[in-house]
Amino acid sequence: MKRLSLILLTSLLSLASCRNAEPGVVKVAGGWIKGNVTEDLCIYKGIPFAAPPVGDLRWKAPQPVQPWEGIKETVNYGPGPVQGAGAPSEEFSEDCLYLNVWSPAKSPKDKLPVLVWIYGGGFSMGSSAFNDGAELARKGVVLVSFNYRVGQMGFFAHPELSAENPEGVSGNYGILDQIAALQWIQDNISVFGGDPDKVTIFGESAGGISVSMLCASPLAKGLFRGAISQSGGSFGPVVEKNYPGENMKSLEMAEKDGVMFAEGLGVKSVAELRAMKPSELGRPFAMAGGAWPVVDGYVIPDDQYRMYEAGNFNDVDVLIGYNSDEGASFSFGGNDPVAHRASVRERYEQFADDLLEVYPADGPVVPKTGRDLARDAAFGWHTWSWARLQSEKGSSKVFLYYFDQHPEYPEDSPRYGFGSPHGQDVDFVFKALKEEVCDTDFELSDIMATYWTNFAKYGDPNGESLPEWPEFTKDNHVAMVLKGDRPYPSSVPDEDAMWVLNSYFEWRRNQ
Repeated sequence: MKRLSLILLTSLLSLASCRNAEPGVVKVAGGWIKGNVTEDLCIYKGIPFAAPPVGDLRWKAPQPVQPWEGIKETVNYGPGPVQGAGAPSEEFSEDCLYLNVWSPAKSPKDKLPVLVWIYGGGFSMGSSAFNDGAELARKGVVLVSFNYRVGQMGFFAHPELSAENPEGVSGNYGILDQIAALQWIQDNISVFGGDPDKVTIFGESAGGISVSMLCASPLAKGLFRGAISQSGGSFGPVVEKNYPGENMKSLEMAEKDGVMFAEGLGVKSVAELRAMKPSELGRPFAMAGGAWPVVDGYVIPDDQYRMYEAGNFNDVDVLIGYNSDEGASFSFGGNDPVAHRASVRERYEQFADDLLEVYPADGPVVPKTGRDLARDAAFGWHTWSWARLQSEKGSSKVFLYYFDQHPEYPEDSPRYGFGSPHGQDVDFVFKALKEEVCDTDFELSDIMATYWTNFAKYGDPNGESLPEWPEFTKDNHVAMVLKGDRPYPSSVPDEDAMWVLNSYFEWRRNQ
């Protein structure tokens, strides 16, 4: 009997060795997979990291991946998540929990640093298929991207859902997907030559906000050692009425929205909602039951600003920043100064006059100085607050940037005075520029990709031949201006104005 067991064990080991010797074939949770082997990379797309969140698993935390037989071909992206408006498409599906790996490793023993991308899209849209990780991987890191649920599928809270959950919460399924993907990376990345002890997460917009939330969530503790946030941060107060930069609601508020959403669809139970097709849940997400994470006391324990003030966060090295003209994408008063001032007065109430003084909007159209209020309310203040609080309360390194790559438009151009809008930085980081608008675009793209991958390797963006990027500290508030072929350090743009904005946020937090 012992001899038979030994023969069986030897046969299994031989099979494993044979499969593993086949180019691109590795074993992960669930079974064997086969990727695409190129001259310098092994690429795997569409690897399941959790069970499909369909049927009774809709609006539940991600469950363990379901095993498969044989060798799964993983050469094509898995479908992206159903988008916030519920529109049907072959590219999107509820069965969406897949990830992708680009690895330059020659052996599992290489133990390369791992860079993990989290896409943006306002928590209502997006897919890991939108960004190719090959160029970053070629800089000596294992690059991973994954899908997470968005829109109503990812961020729907309801009292009935909270009652069926062991933790008594609902609404943060998309963030739980992110945590499940990071746990999968911890358990499996070594077979791709990655080091689970050297994981850095990075994301932009909702992805950058996700990075911020993961830095605060106790459920993500120990799953990464570094974090990069591009136009992210979630330091706004928990409020009933939302604005850009003030998006967080309590679980109770979100549950009320969820009830309203269900009533608007004419259904009375979660069972009825689960029986509906995704396309039937297609009311615009902003109307009710909005697609945004919530402060549930479990995944997101509290107002993140207060958490950081108390030193209650995952203290890891961070590289964080925003773009110079985010306000061009988020100014709700438009170009009309009268409408702009009315919008500022409606939102900021008794702080409006002070803010209009430090963010002036004089002239026939709203200038960049006026748009910068929207930039900082949505992104700049959050990033600056993150840097300031972590440098005061934590022990890890902080690096702050200000992305400002754009043409200098002539005075007679409708684009005169415009800077770098929201999202422009993504193609620079991924080295995915299709054309050169400024004559230093490709140089800056390579510099940024090197800064980002250096940070993943060393916890510090600096390296040979790169302009020196100083740390942001409690005594030295410095930003690296990413512009041209020689980025340079500077004082934080409009920091005096952000202190005024800080007074507003403090007031809102304590109402």
